[in-house]
Amino acid sequence: MSLKIRIDDSAPPYEQVRAQISEQARSGTLPVGYRLPTVRGLAEALGLAVNTVAKAYRALEGDGVIETRGRNGTFVAAAGSAAEREASLAAQAYGERVRRLGLTEDEALAAVRDALRAAYGG
Repeated sequence: MSLKIRIDDSAPPYEQVRAQISEQARSGTLPVGYRLPTVRGLAEALGLAVNTVAKAYRALEGDGVIETRGRNGTFVAAAGSAAEREASLAAQAYGERVRRLGLTEDEALAAVRDALRAAYGG
């Protein structure tokens, strides 16, 4: 697992950790079942506060990307289907909302494109 934290980045360190682990899990660089370092171990390796890494791990667990198995450790979860289900539910809710607001399909898609560009930094 390779993580790089950029102090001059506009994203806070916990978000950088969360985003990088999430991307590596999604791309298969970190395979399902891969055991992640302990919170303390990763914090030490990255030169971050333990609470910063703990916050990233909590967010990843909430997203279904990782799972903690008590004293056995923290592992990459089989999250693709869970993440896709959550995204689908969010998309359905968005579709219903924009229809109620009276937006056209093109207007709704333009709003999504803008939001994704902002979220992904592009």
